Order: sequence, then structure tokens, then C-alpha cells
Amino acid sequence: MATPHISAEKGDFADIVLMPGDPLRAKMIAETYLDGSVQVTGVRGMLGFTGTYKGKRISVMGSGMGMPSMGIYSYELFSYYGVEKILRIGSAGSYVPELRLGDVVLEESAFSESSYALVQSGRAEQVIFPSQRLNETIRKTADGLGIPLVPASVHSTDVFYCSGSPDYYKSVVAEHGCSCVEMESFALFHNAEELGKEAACLLTISDSFVSEQAMSAEERQNTFQKMITVALEAACQD
Repeated sequence: MATPHISAEKGDFADIVLMPGDPLRAKMIAETYLDGSVQVTGVRGMLGFTGTYKGKRISVMGSGMGMPSMGIYSYELFSYYGVEKILRIGSAGSYVPELRLGDVVLEESAFSESSYALVQSGRAEQVIFPSQRLNETIRKTADGLGIPLVPASVHSTDVFYCSGSPDYYKSVVAEHGCSCVEMESFALFHNAEELGKEAACLLTISDSFVSEQAMSAEERQNTFQKMITVALEAACQD
């Protein structure tokens, strides 16, 4: 039962999907961490795989960049493929000096100026929340692994290059308490709420708005391992 954007058949996906933005990172996770992984979709290069981790059936698929892309893929996974839970695993830019490169953030809320929820279902609120039950599973899992998580309100934006107002982030921090920024979670959380599903988001700080620090590609791959491990172990517990 292929959709316009996913070529998998019904049953090809597990009930929980880990979603990095980059489809090549999804491929790396499947090849590195999953046993018996099989590619189940690849339309437009957006790769998805299903395998097992410690005996638990898990899928991993790229979401692409931005809310329109996340919105399409998460909606189709939830609506047509029987997926019950999606855990986004991505990168974020720090808005505050307290968040340093390599820190792993557990998102507690997503603020956005995006019109995604308004257009999709007429919802005008600008803050949407993840599954509290799934977040609690992630917290307990990370504690058991000895991997610290930083709880945070996150700015989920449509705009990567904000040349007209380069200090716009300062108002987001002051008015909404957001400590970092990414581009997909607001749409994911909205779709989950609308469809009666569960979603959560783990982020690794890869660059900063308050310093000139930024990770190299190699550093991202190595540092992201903490976040990926927490996500996989939490998926086994849930």
C-alpha cells in the first residue's frame, strides 16, 4: 500500500520509528545498530529501514529538512502504515551559553511561528507538546545509561537563514524561553496529536548562536551516538 511519498507495503514499518533528518544518517543507524535491517522505502532518496535492536522491531527513516517534509512523512507513517510512535533524533543550534556542543536535549515543548498547524487543521496555538509518557520513558532510559539529558523548550522554525533580523533569536529566548532551535518538531508533535499517536524529540547541540563553535561532520557522527543510543534503548523499553 504505497503512498505518494513512501513505497513500503503495509506491515513493513515497525510501530516505532526513529527519524533523523538526513536519510543517510538513517542508513548509517540501520547498518550500524539494527540486526537484519531491510530497506523498505527510497522514494526521492528518502530512505527507510526496518530491523531489530536487542530483539525489538524498530524502523528508522529520514524526515528531510523542515516542517513540510516532516509533516508529509510523519503523517503518512501514522495514517497509512500503523506507526504508533515517532522519535525524532536531530541536531539543534544553541541559543544560550548553558547549552554546549554535544549536549543532548530532550524537548519538552515546541514553539513556532509556522502556519503548519493552522493550515493543516485550523489550530492557532504556537506551542505544541510531545508525548509526556514517551518523554518519561526516554528520561528513565537515559538515567539508566548514565547519559545526561537537558530538558528544553525548543524553537521550531521555518527559516534557517534569517538575514533580515540576525538577532531575532534573542526575542525568542526572552519571550518564549526557548534555549535552542531546529526545524521539524512542531509539525511532528502536531500530527501526533491530531492523529492520536505519540511523538518525542531528542536533539544534539551541533552549533551555537552565542559562540563561534560548530561541530565538524566527523564530530557530529561521533557525538550523535549518545542520542542514538538513548533513542534505541528507549524504543526497547516502550
